[in-house]
Amino acid sequence: MKKIFTLFILFISLHTYAQKTYLQCGHLIDVNSGKTLSEMTIVIDGSKITDVISGYKSGSSSDKVINLKNKTVLPGLIDCHVHLEHETSKDNFREDMTSNKADVAFRSTVFASKTLMAGFTTVRDCGGSGVNIALRKAIDKGEVIGPHVLTAGIAISATGGHMDPTHGLSEDLFPNPAQPKDGVADGKDELVKAVRLQFKNGADFIKIASTGGVLDLSKDGSGAQYSSDEIRTVVETAKDYGMKVACHAHGAEGIKRAIIGGVASIEHGTFMDAEGMELAKKNGTYLVPTIIAGKSVADSAKIPNYYPPVITKKASEIGPLIQGTFARAYKAGVKIAFGTDAGVYAHGKNAKEFVYMTEAGMPAMEAIQAATKSAADLLGITAIAGSIEKGKTADIIAVDDDPIKNISILQSVTFVMKSGLIYKQ
Repeated sequence: MKKIFTLFILFISLHTYAQKTYLQCGHLIDVNSGKTLSEMTIVIDGSKITDVISGYKSGSSSDKVINLKNKTVLPGLIDCHVHLEHETSKDNFREDMTSNKADVAFRSTVFASKTLMAGFTTVRDCGGSGVNIALRKAIDKGEVIGPHVLTAGIAISATGGHMDPTHGLSEDLFPNPAQPKDGVADGKDELVKAVRLQFKNGADFIKIASTGGVLDLSKDGSGAQYSSDEIRTVVETAKDYGMKVACHAHGAEGIKRAIIGGVASIEHGTFMDAEGMELAKKNGTYLVPTIIAGKSVADSAKIPNYYPPVITKKASEIGPLIQGTFARAYKAGVKIAFGTDAGVYAHGKNAKEFVYMTEAGMPAMEAIQAATKSAADLLGITAIAGSIEKGKTADIIAVDDDPIKNISILQSVTFVMKSGLIYKQ
């Protein structure tokens, strides 16, 4: 009896392994060539793409065929700047004071699911409380539905900087200065320790802030807050541990120092000037523009008491500028990777960024490439993601119209496959 049971399990295992999936695609966007191909079939075995064939093909009777003949198929989208622990609301400050990590964790699972269902199969989480690392692990284990996540864990800034959790708050409530473990570090020695702590905790990359920000309680976020040497220390330490560095930066000087220091990407880049753009081109630094975040905070600032007064002022002034900076940077030839700062606006609406990018002059195909092949390049995952090719992970989405002609259709994804598993159809 035991032998028969063993043979039965072996038969089932072999049968399951042998089953392939054939996606018959009416149109398929090839982001490498920048062309839309007609009547194509993607062959998937397990979590991998094993072939991309011209014409509609099917395998054996045991294989699965999915009819996407009336859809346009694309690689799973990549958002290079999200915050899966957080979502904007009028009550954010109260929630921050009353929520513990368990509360944050439960909320994050909802945001992760919304992101995947919107067609974003990979995201780069640019900083939170460290719950984002646990979330990534839970998704990888299949315990939670969500995209592939690369996370910074806790992001790093200077004392009084964008990540200083005590800035602007009562000393009676927060009597001790924040430490490297909290994401606050000054000088080379503390910065080395801060990077090593995030590596120890399980971060995939390092996120720093070389200027202040819009949604912190500082009165002005435009000034530089790290020297180029301090930033270079972060970059060199991260490189030793196999990690890249993303840098939140609004002000022109902070942007230039970060590029000179060797960061992989500038996040937001609101006041990037011509000199900064030339430095970015020379150094191959990506700009992750987050236009939707700028527009969202400017809109929220119009709602009475949505933000504290100091944030309302910054959001009203800085938010509307990001789209114009993106337009100039794109025209200047700066490399662009798609990123939205999801959490600053409601999760799941990430694809609205495509509309804002094309409004600013980027052709639809290039906007899609920014969220696929270029984003994969920034994240260092081109071997497995960013295009539909043999050998890559089967992260695939589909929409009901041609996004090259109607970019807004990417806000209505109707098919989502991640690692060969269908999550939306």
